[in-house]
Amino acid sequence: MISVSEAKSILEKNTLKGKITFLPLEEAIGHVVAEDIFSPMDVPSFDNSAMDGYAFAYDPNSLNSFPVEGEIAAGSIPKGTLGKGKAIRIFTGAPIPAGADTVIQQEWVQRSNDQITFDIGKVKQGDHVRKKGAQTQAGTKILDAGSLITAGTVGLLASVGIATVGVFSTPSVGLIITGNEIKEVGQPLEFGQIYNANGPLLIAYLRYLGVEKIETFKVDDQPNIVKQAIDKALAIHDIIIISGGISVGDYDFVKEGLENTKVSELFYKIKQRPGKPIFAGKKSQQLIFALPGNPASVITCFNQYVKPSILQWLGKNNVWKPQVTLPLESDVNKNADLTFFLKVKIIDGQVKVLEGQESFNLKAFAQCDGFALIPEGISHMQKGEKVAIYLW
Repeated sequence: MISVSEAKSILEKNTLKGKITFLPLEEAIGHVVAEDIFSPMDVPSFDNSAMDGYAFAYDPNSLNSFPVEGEIAAGSIPKGTLGKGKAIRIFTGAPIPAGADTVIQQEWVQRSNDQITFDIGKVKQGDHVRKKGAQTQAGTKILDAGSLITAGTVGLLASVGIATVGVFSTPSVGLIITGNEIKEVGQPLEFGQIYNANGPLLIAYLRYLGVEKIETFKVDDQPNIVKQAIDKALAIHDIIIISGGISVGDYDFVKEGLENTKVSELFYKIKQRPGKPIFAGKKSQQLIFALPGNPASVITCFNQYVKPSILQWLGKNNVWKPQVTLPLESDVNKNADLTFFLKVKIIDGQVKVLEGQESFNLKAFAQCDGFALIPEGISHMQKGEKVAIYLW
């Protein structure tokens, strides 16, 4: 058995980033930029007006009255050069004509027919002119590899004419649910059977992380059937997640099936509660996780090991660290030999440990914000001591 920190370190070293794929901008949000991106153009690509108003050539010694010669709307092309001492009506986004270098907003202007007057002393040369390349210059880097694509970055990329972006591809996942006693939700239960909670919760968690390609295999506890499902999943998918059958009972055949399919073991069993009998392995670039069957253990192990591995695959950074550190609302006692992951709720900046911490008990998840990590080597923590929190 290894420690929690050792297990995470092993996975961090063995999880590769996904292949680079190109997505339309509208589909790229939430993905990570795979390569540095450089602007192919200047933005703005021409000097333009930031205001509705009048363009003219600034001269501090000029008169306060200008004759108006025509107008320029956004999208139009100015004709000729604006004469000195003259103005032209201009609208936001319209090109600045040759001969002009300043715009005065219309609110500061009095107009009578084709003549405007304003106080030249209120104006500075270059006012309300967006210069060519003020946002972005052609050839300059606008996004670093590893940047998360947000709605804002989509807007930035669109503004320079980039329609597709290279990102790390989302992994496809094969989900294997084991157990003779498992019945699908919606079907009547017979005595001794339980509903398949792990399948829906894992699919939901995967989709929450942006994984779309998910194939589910439901298998009975028979060694040949378990191995066949592992073989099928490995032939197609980047990541394999197995629920149940990884302990040492007479009907636990997952570890045997993994060995027979030549999966290399990264680790088996972690000094933690819940979820001690967890397996992680690798075959080529594929990752394989075999999680315990109890639903609370499944969610905990997924949050701590599978989720950060997927996020690292997607190119995201700092995925193995807790999101926040907050004080405990009350004392906590535990077995010092194990790391405990406790279901908690954050209330007014404090961590409340919820009731129902057993590995079979899902009730606390209805209000749980995440997991508090209480490290091995500690048997007691006092109210007010800070703990690491891993959010959903």
